Amino acid sequence: MFWNIKEIDAPELARWLEEKPGAFRMIDVRQPHEVAAGAIPGAESVPLHTLPARLHELDRDQTLVLVCRSGNRSAQACAFLQQQGFDKVYNLRGGMIAWTAANQADGLPQAV
Repeated sequence: MFWNIKEIDAPELARWLEEKPGAFRMIDVRQPHEVAAGAIPGAESVPLHTLPARLHELDRDQTLVLVCRSGNRSAQACAFLQQQGFDKVYNLRGGMIAWTAANQADGLPQAV
């Protein structure tokens, strides 16, 4: 999709959650009703359309992992953040669909 977007897959994100707590920030760019249906523990809800107005809440030096349903909106968010000077942004490849599938197959942490 976006050739310059760094991606992380669900099993690697699960390892980060276990091994690097506090070393990164997870931003869920889905709509509130989507997040209410289930989210990765610790993910903060910042709907994609609000990201430009909330840019001041993000630290350019912090590693950010962006999450959405399928990975498309979060890839858009990553591209936008890169345009704004953020270098440490990662897209969850496959989004919540991949997270849920990996959870069922590999026993990753449940969406809450």
